[in-house]
Amino acid sequence: MPATLFISDLHLSGERPAINRRFFAFLREQASRAAVLYVLGDLFEYWIGDEELDAPDGDPLARKVAEAFGALSRSGVGVRLMHGNRDFLIGKRFCEVSGARLLDDPSVEKIGGARTLLMHGDTLCTDDVDYQAWRKVARSREWQREFLAQSLPERRKALQALREKSKEVVGAKPAEIMDVNDGAVREALRAHSLTRLVHGHTHRPARHELEVDGRRCERWVLPDWYERGGYLAIDDAGPRLVGF
Repeated sequence: MPATLFISDLHLSGERPAINRRFFAFLREQASRAAVLYVLGDLFEYWIGDEELDAPDGDPLARKVAEAFGALSRSGVGVRLMHGNRDFLIGKRFCEVSGARLLDDPSVEKIGGARTLLMHGDTLCTDDVDYQAWRKVARSREWQREFLAQSLPERRKALQALREKSKEVVGAKPAEIMDVNDGAVREALRAHSLTRLVHGHTHRPARHELEVDGRRCERWVLPDWYERGGYLAIDDAGPRLVGF
C-alpha cells in the first residue's frame, strides 16, 4: 500500500530558491508515489491572501506551488492542507487551484489503520503567552478583514514590519518557552481519546513516547525545511521520519 506522507514548516519563499527546488523535487519523486500528502502548516514563509495567485503583482512562486499541487492531486494523490502560523490566510482560491482539501486544526484522520490527531503545533506552545495572545488577534475576523482590505503592496509592507518585530521578540525568549507544553500535549490526546499525534511548528523533529491515562502514546514532530527538510512517512511498516 502506498505511504501517507506528512510535511510542515517549509517556509517557501523567493528568498530561498534551493529549498523551493527541493520542494518541487519532493513532489515529483516522493509525493507522486504516495496515497495522501498532508501539509501541516507553514507551507509558505508568509501568505498575504489568495490574490497572490491571480493578481498581476502577485508572487509567481505562489501560483507555481498551487499548480504543482494541482498536478499532484489530478494524478490521484490526495492533498490535505492545514493552516500554520505563517500562512493562515490561505483560502478557497488556493484550494481550487491546488486541489487541496483544507483541514481544521486540530483534525483526526485515519492513517495506516489508526486514528491520528493532526495539528500544526502552535496551540500546544501554551507557555508562550505573548504568542498565544497575538494568535488570537490574528485569527479574528476583524483583524483579517482589515488586513485583506489593503492592497498587496500594503500587505507586504505591513507583514515585513511584523516579521522584523517577531525576530526581535523570538530572539529575546528562552528556547523552552517556544516548545510544546507537556500538559497541553496530554490534554490534546486525552480530549480526542487518541494515542498518536503528528504536528510541526517547533522545528524539532523527533518521536516522543508518553503515557496518558494509562495509554501508551506517541508524538511525532515534523522537520522544518530551513536547512535540509524531510518528512514523516506512514505505511504498512509503521511511521518513520525521513531526512534529505
